[in-house]
Amino acid sequence: MTAEAADRPVAAIILAAGKGTRMKSDLHKVLHPLAGRPMLEHLLASVAGLGAERTVVVVGAGREQVEPVVARTGGIVAVQEPQHGTAHAVQQAQAPLAGFDGDVLILYGDVPFVGQETMRAMLARLRADPAPAAVVLAFRPADPLRYGRVIVHADGTIEKMVEYKDADEAQRAVNLCNSGIMAVRAADLWPLLARVGNDNAAREYYLPDIVMIAAADGRTSVVVETGEAEVTGVNSRAELAALEAAWQRARRIEMMDAGVTLIAPETVWFSHDTVVARDTVIEPNVFFGPGVTIGEGVRIKGFSHIEGATIGEGAEVGPYARLRPGTILGAGAKIGNFVETKKAKLGAGAKANHLTYLGDAEVGEGANIGAGTITCNYDGFFKYGTKIGAGAFVGSNSSLVAPVKIGDGAIVGAGSVITTDVEADSLGVARGKQQGFAGWAMRFRERMRAKKKG
Repeated sequence: MTAEAADRPVAAIILAAGKGTRMKSDLHKVLHPLAGRPMLEHLLASVAGLGAERTVVVVGAGREQVEPVVARTGGIVAVQEPQHGTAHAVQQAQAPLAGFDGDVLILYGDVPFVGQETMRAMLARLRADPAPAAVVLAFRPADPLRYGRVIVHADGTIEKMVEYKDADEAQRAVNLCNSGIMAVRAADLWPLLARVGNDNAAREYYLPDIVMIAAADGRTSVVVETGEAEVTGVNSRAELAALEAAWQRARRIEMMDAGVTLIAPETVWFSHDTVVARDTVIEPNVFFGPGVTIGEGVRIKGFSHIEGATIGEGAEVGPYARLRPGTILGAGAKIGNFVETKKAKLGAGAKANHLTYLGDAEVGEGANIGAGTITCNYDGFFKYGTKIGAGAFVGSNSSLVAPVKIGDGAIVGAGSVITTDVEADSLGVARGKQQGFAGWAMRFRERMRAKKKG
């Protein structure tokens, strides 16, 4: 590979124009989430990691849903309407890539887990001598089903590519299949696409035909092989669930290999960006949404739901806890059963062990929040904050009406409704005076029984 070839810029074309009718959904197929992230965003992130100079997403039906996602990442949208096959779809990216003279990766929005390492391998092979016309990503599935086949020579160059519906029995017996993903130099791609015809069973313009057109010109194309899991696509809800399950299985193994204990691995669900440090123990039936980072030596007890939270080392969560976005737990902090937090920061060693809601709250180090405590943070229009100082003690069944501050070392009496600040090291009590009426209950029952008889 020459230095010039190694420095060639990269562009990506992501095909996302399919209607996705088998999904039976109003949501565009490529926006259905896997591991807490839309399929298309997985690919866009991988392409961005390559340093792609331009990214074009080809859309069709439902494009108004896809366009904002592409815009957020600085990509370009091209429209394929009507839709006449994959070669026709790629052609729609020609105008957005005008003036681009580099290497083009052609990807699919419903094949989300193609890794950067594989993409780099394809680009490296495209740039190697002798330079091929195209690099095709191929795989050997357990069941070839109705995939297009790739027939190769002994040296790995491609002899023929054929769609399943156009293949004969001998070709269908080959188990090397075409993923549809390719790498081609821009200077070669557009002239080859212009020569693709639609003389086939579906009367469509097939992208793989550029390989045979190049071969007719005396140019060879090659394959790079990968595993089936990396190129598995999604066309239905069942396939979406199967791909999610496969990703989760692999991620659980990665976590355990990195020193995380999963007591019942098959019941724990991670997000694409979940970070868990070593010696953390995760009990059964725990779900992680996006944006979770967990320090060392944490214990997450069963049936907890955690999203957008940072959990410090040695902390304890659950069982049956819900940590919502903006939650930050300091070292050794504890969130117990049936406790919900939202945009709440607990200092080191702070505890809320039972039946509590902490929203828009800041809890100081070593503070103790009693069972049934609620921060009343919303008046129907605006959110307000609650500050609880270090070493403070809030008695059970208390309501803290924000905005309010409980000072360091202060105590709030059980059953209080606190509407004004409580000074440091003082006692705050706000509840009705208890009164007793001797014999009242007995007289009440007698009246009610007499009324019921009458």
